[in-house]
Parts: sequence; structure tokens; C-alpha cells
Amino acid sequence: MISDKMMEFVKNSSIIRAMFEEGKRLANIYGSENVYDFSLGNPSVEPPIQIKEALIDVLNEEAPGKVHGYMNNSGHEDVRESIASFINKNFGTSFNSNNIIMTVGAAGGLNVILKSLLNPGDEVITFAPYFGEYRNYVGNFDGKLVVVSPNTSNFQPNLDEFEKSISRKTKAIIINSPNNPTGVVYSEETIRKLAEILDRKQTELNKSIYLISDEPYRELVYDNVEVPYLTKYYKNAIIGYSFSKSLSLPGDRIGYLVIPNEVDDYKNLLSAANVATRILGFVNAPSLIQRAVARCLDAKVDLGIYNRNRELLYNSLLSYGYECVKPQGAFYLFVKALEEDDKKFAEAAKKHNILIVPGSSFGCPGYVRIAYCVDYSTIERSLPGFERLASEYR
Repeated sequence: MISDKMMEFVKNSSIIRAMFEEGKRLANIYGSENVYDFSLGNPSVEPPIQIKEALIDVLNEEAPGKVHGYMNNSGHEDVRESIASFINKNFGTSFNSNNIIMTVGAAGGLNVILKSLLNPGDEVITFAPYFGEYRNYVGNFDGKLVVVSPNTSNFQPNLDEFEKSISRKTKAIIINSPNNPTGVVYSEETIRKLAEILDRKQTELNKSIYLISDEPYRELVYDNVEVPYLTKYYKNAIIGYSFSKSLSLPGDRIGYLVIPNEVDDYKNLLSAANVATRILGFVNAPSLIQRAVARCLDAKVDLGIYNRNRELLYNSLLSYGYECVKPQGAFYLFVKALEEDDKKFAEAAKKHNILIVPGSSFGCPGYVRIAYCVDYSTIERSLPGFERLASEYR
């Protein structure tokens, strides 16, 4: 008999993954070209050619034992130094290798930092809509996720409710910008106000509150929008980053944490994160891909492909009568469902072989998420189905 905790996790297993499996089932029936799977944020854009070249070069050039061996739990020191220098150059920070921990993607990094911080009963606040796995990550370490209700006018965080949600049990805040599922970027004004609230609450409650920024989509932004770098606004900020989206490497599971010297209890937190990396079974981030990405920090995917998808899908859906805030980043549209029950609406879409994810999975009922990181032709073929779906609700 499995554990009670796992029983709950299994019962609440990701609807996104379930929808992905449903897509494969429908493809076997109707043909993959006739199924329009917008369920999973799985990049369709190829990784930059530099990644392939770097992998080959690392295997050919590195000395024996340097590629495939164990290393410090934080990762290869020279890789971490390269990443710190890259961040400093781009954001005017002053990090070094001791501020970087290489992780098994952003998810691995979040689990490492949450295990390092949380005691049973500690609260972690996040803003709806939010990536649904946050609840599982926090619950896995016996914490409680506190969700601030969504501001559906523009999907900037509801800061009034946020301030009222902070209590003596609050240990951390998780934010995600560019946001999954909305594609909204939290503005500099929002970040400044959020930091002011946290500074005030830390003083009022006489305790440390950590701000964890989950940033797998940082580079995927449009129209010259800038994503504020959180450590410049709040002392107790920790960054979790992934190359999964920025370099189209989701299956290679590589990312990093930034833990600045300025954060409260820095030395113990850094040591705890290294121990957590071992305890969680990672031991260290994959060695080969660490060395490869360190050679490709300036590389970028072709963002124009995602932008072309964004413009086609957004403008087409608006013309059919759908409502949506135009995404500033990532590769998702968060569309208002055409009926109150978003799950029923997602089921109705399946009748047209369109797979979308109910917004209730992200703590925001009444909406659906559409991942447009697919081939342009998939969007083109899906549009008649979206139009028919809309006409059914008129």
C-alpha cells in the first residue's frame, strides 16, 4: 500500500500530463495531423546549433574523468563562475561561483530550495494563476501553499490581498514571471511594491521571508518587454532558472539557483541547498549538459517563431469572439472560457480534437490555457475548430 501522502499526490496528478496522454490516444484514432494538442509547454523550436556543437566539443576536448565524473554538489566550479559572470554582465549584479547551484531544471531547483527552507506547517504564498506543481512541491515538505486570488483585469499580482495573507507562518513567496499560464510579465512597479510590502512585513514580524522567483521563461519575451531581476529589488530574493525553454532543452533537465550573499543566513542556506541536492537524489546536476550550456550562455532560440504563433492565434481567437490578455512572454494564451465551467469547456473543445488545459488547474477557474509552442501549421489547421467551438456558444 502506498503512503497516504503519495495517495493524495496520485489522486491530484497533473491534468496537463493527462491531457498530453489523451492527445496521443486521439492521434492514434484520427491521425496526428488532425489532433491539435495545445496542452503541454513542450518547445517545438529547435535548440540553437551551438548546443549540438558544444556537446560534441565537450566530449572531444575534455580530459577523461572531467566530463562524466562527480563534482561538488553545487556543480562544476568553472561552469558556475561562467554563469555568475554572464548574469553580472546582463543585470549589473556581483555574483560569483559561490552564489550559483546547478540544478536538475527549475523544478529540481525549487524542490532543493523549498526543502532547505521549510519546516512542517510553514506557509508559502503564490499568486493565482500559478503553475499547479507548486502545491505538490510545497506539500512534499509538509508546508502549506497559500494562494492569492487572481486579478483577472490584467493578471498582475493582487498586492492588497497578498499583504493581508502574510503571517508569522509565512516562510517564502513564489512568483513566476513571465507567467505560466498567462504569459504576463510582472512590471517593475509591481516588483517594487511587492518588495516594499515584504520589507515592511519582515520588520513588523521580525522574521525572514524569502522571495523565490521561478524563471524558466525569462528570455522568452516580446515587444522589447523587460523582466526585472529580483535580487536588485529585494535582499532575500532567490532565483530559480532553467535552460529548458530558453535553449529548448526540456528533457535535459538543467538549470540553476542564484543565492546571493545578502540573503539572511546565507552560509547555512547554501550548505542546506547542497545537502538537499544529495538528499533528493540528484547528487549533482548532469555533468555533460552543465559543460555544454556554459559554452552557450549567449545563444538564443528563434523567438520569432513563437511570436509568429502568438500573433496568429491571439488575433484569430479575438476575431472569433474569445477574450484574452495578450501575452508579453512565455508561449501561452490564457483565454476566458465561453462558459462558467472551464473543465466542461475543455471537454467541448476535445470534440474538435483541440486539447487545452482548464484554468482551474492553475487556481483560476473560468479560463483555459493554450500552449502555442507548436508548429505554425498546427495552429492554422486548428483555427476552423476554434471558430466552430465559438459558434456553438453564441
